[in-house]
Amino acid sequence: MRYNSNKHGLPAFKTSGILLIDKPKEWTSFDVVNFIRSRFNIPKVGHCGTLDPAATGLLVVVFEKFTKLSQKFSGEDKVYEATILLGTETDSQDMDGAITAENDYSGVTEDALKTTIAGFVGAQQQTPPMVSAVKKDGKRLYELARQGIEVERDAKDIVIESIEITRVELPYCDFKVRCSKGTYIRTLCADIGKKLGCGAVLYNLRRTASGMFDLQDAVTVDELKTWEQPELEVHLRKFLFEKVSKLVGFDA
Repeated sequence: MRYNSNKHGLPAFKTSGILLIDKPKEWTSFDVVNFIRSRFNIPKVGHCGTLDPAATGLLVVVFEKFTKLSQKFSGEDKVYEATILLGTETDSQDMDGAITAENDYSGVTEDALKTTIAGFVGAQQQTPPMVSAVKKDGKRLYELARQGIEVERDAKDIVIESIEITRVELPYCDFKVRCSKGTYIRTLCADIGKKLGCGAVLYNLRRTASGMFDLQDAVTVDELKTWEQPELEVHLRKFLFEKVSKLVGFDA
């Protein structure tokens, strides 16, 4: 059933602003937006850059006038903290998918892993995974994947600006990556595994920054559950004044 703001018990919340959410695991980006819309009765609300249900971290949510900036915010660079697992492959390139192969990774040394990962820094083309929201002939790829259909996908231009390895404990490796819009970190992990010859999968993912916005300024969904409209109003105006106005030149 379509959401109707006029049937809500609260008055419509019409304040423009930006809310940074630390998205929990298992929630889709739409789940977060729908929760906020319903709880606070916000007619016009959206997010700037989808996170997979298994991923956590920064989700930029925009209200009212700021929805006009959604495309701008979505198009900016992202920063992720990720863990790659060597020797395992799945049909979704992350741990949510079905395992399609388990390979021997014992021949991979720490030096070889670091050298291979470093080789992915720079401009390149990346083929989106089948389990993704990219459209092919009007249909989302994940819809086709659910039907067991695999189609050819056009490679997309992306840029991996930097990768910093923070821990190596084979078969796991933690790294921090800064990348352009549209980069799939699970595909990056699968491509690293392919290059190493043992396969790999994204084991864990957390977004820590998106453009000018940082996870340290985000609130949790549990925290939002304790707020009413006045608390949201105060937070939005404070964040707008302290963090946003001068950077985007936007008068709410």
